[in-house]
Amino acid sequence: MKMHANVKCVYDQESFALAVASALRPDNFQAPSGIQITTARRGKQVVTNIAMDGKIETFLATLDDLLSCTSTAESML
Repeated sequence: MKMHANVKCVYDQESFALAVASALRPDNFQAPSGIQITTARRGKQVVTNIAMDGKIETFLATLDDLLSCTSTAESML
């Protein structure tokens, strides 16, 4: 099954968005085979796109990992 998610987080300051995007960026390069992840900062927003063709369980686990990493990065600000 092909799946796609777009997760957008909006922050009060561009510096927060930059810090979170920088923390998430390694996922762009370390995603498992078959999963495409891109994270970019757009002003005060951090936008992550996830696309894959596979099992829903894998897709949900990837989303959960993204949200967990985002939460960890936010807690460090």
